[in-house]
Amino acid sequence: MSQIAMSQLNTVSVLGYNVYAGSRDYFADGVKGVVATLNPHSYVIARRDMQFREALMAADLLIPDGTGIQLAARVLRGRRIEKIAGSDLHEVIIDALGKRGGSCFYLGSSEETLQKIRERLAAEHPSLRVGAYSPPFREVFTEEENRAMITAVNSFAPEALFVGMTAPKQEKWVHEHRDKLSAPLICPVGAVFDFYAGTVRRSGEFWIRLGLEWLPRLLREPKRLWRRNFISTPLFMFHLLREKIKLIACPQD
Repeated sequence: MSQIAMSQLNTVSVLGYNVYAGSRDYFADGVKGVVATLNPHSYVIARRDMQFREALMAADLLIPDGTGIQLAARVLRGRRIEKIAGSDLHEVIIDALGKRGGSCFYLGSSEETLQKIRERLAAEHPSLRVGAYSPPFREVFTEEENRAMITAVNSFAPEALFVGMTAPKQEKWVHEHRDKLSAPLICPVGAVFDFYAGTVRRSGEFWIRLGLEWLPRLLREPKRLWRRNFISTPLFMFHLLREKIKLIACPQD
């Protein structure tokens, strides 16, 4: 698989990860490789899940999916970077593929959600060739199930593969099987499937501009999201503060 030439990209080092620091428009121009997202919650989870950390580190590109990553880039490196959520990445890619009659594949979620995605894509991007596969809902797939997923993707031969199995499962699955997947661009994007299908509402532009996209989602789904907002976010801020103190005490050349 062709990979992104990291040396040619605009990136910034944030808490041990190289994060993309350019415009989202870059992804409209035939990017290849694994593009994953980094946010405060995934950073905290990866500190105790070494397989997840390995998967994030192995991605060809990490996009700053969260205002916390923006803040870290500014506090630690003096860099202002654009927040690029998984939904933003998905939108740029399908717009570009739709204009040239390209192809994409959705791996994950339920048949109902995938059908809603197909219907919306047919209305908004009628020239886009779309494939989809709904794997079983389980924590660990069997070898037979993995083969079935890989075969479904490779038989369709998409230009872009979107994987929606929730983090960190999706990133680890992509990392384990990327060499068997023929798709030139692979994006584990989680909740994007539900956002695009309309089964879960993404926060409005007003909240996104304020850097509070998380707040309406927390109010709608407190049971599912309280941990990331009340545990992961404070932990992330602790690690950010600790790193800033280290930089002040031992400034880099």
